[in-house]
Amino acid sequence: MALMETHYYSFSLGSNITLNVFVPTPGSSEEITQINHTQKYDYEAGLPVLYLLHGAYGDAFSWVRYSNIDRYAQERGMVVVMASAENSFYQDLKSGKKYKTFFTEELPVFIQSVFPVTKDREKTYIAGFSMGGYGAWYLGLSRPDLYAKAASMSGALDIAGLYESATVQENENNPFSWEDSFGDPKKLSGSKYDLFALYDQDVKGGCVPKLYQAVGTEDFLYQSNLHVKEVLEAKHADLIYKEDKGGHDWNFWDKYIQDILDWLLQ
Repeated sequence: MALMETHYYSFSLGSNITLNVFVPTPGSSEEITQINHTQKYDYEAGLPVLYLLHGAYGDAFSWVRYSNIDRYAQERGMVVVMASAENSFYQDLKSGKKYKTFFTEELPVFIQSVFPVTKDREKTYIAGFSMGGYGAWYLGLSRPDLYAKAASMSGALDIAGLYESATVQENENNPFSWEDSFGDPKKLSGSKYDLFALYDQDVKGGCVPKLYQAVGTEDFLYQSNLHVKEVLEAKHADLIYKEDKGGHDWNFWDKYIQDILDWLLQ
C-alpha cells in the first residue's frame, strides 16, 4: 500500500490543502491471489475508490492515525481518499469555504486526473463517522450521480432533530457553527440539508445511492440512529442497518469500516 500525502491549492477553499490517498500496490503473487475482491490491480481500468470522511475535530489524518484503513484497503484493492473539512458538516459555508463544492466537484476531478481510480459511479463510494457519517449521506444523496453507495457509522444523521434537542442547545462545548453551515438551523427540517428530504428528492429523480448505517448501542447517537432507521425503512429504502455493543469511538469505527469495505465491493 502506498500512502501519498498530496498538497495543492484548492479553488473551492481558497487555500493550500493536504490530502492523504492510499493506493494499493501489488505484493507477491501469493498475496495477490489471496485478495477476495480483485485478482489484480487494474490501474488502467481504474480501481474502486472510497472518499472517507472524518468527524468533528478531525482532519485528513484522522483515519491514518487511529485506524488500520491502509491494511484493510490494501487487502481489498481499493483506493481511499481522505481530506479535511474542519467542523463544517461538509457544507458550503456562509463564511466562504465551499466544502460541498470541494468534495463533489473539485476533489473527484483532481483524484481521477492524478490517481489510478475509476470514473464509474458503480465503483465510487463515500463513507464517514459521526459528522462524517452525516457528510457521507449528505454528499451521497445530494449528488447521487457520483456515488453508488454511502455509509455512515455513528452518524449525526437526523440533523434537524439533533439541533432541536436540549443536548445540543445547552452544550457549551458544541464545536459547530450551525448558522455558518446551515443558515437558520430552526428551518432544517425539510430543507436541502435534511437527509430525509434529500432521499425523497432522489427517489423522485430515479437515482438513489444504496445506504449503510452502523451504530453502537452505547453511543449517545443511538436513539437518533434508530429513528433514522425507522423512517427510512418506512420509505422502503435500500438500507443495511447494523448495531453492536460499542460507543462513539475508534474501537467501533475501526471494526465496522472493515464490514463497510466488504459491503461496498459486493
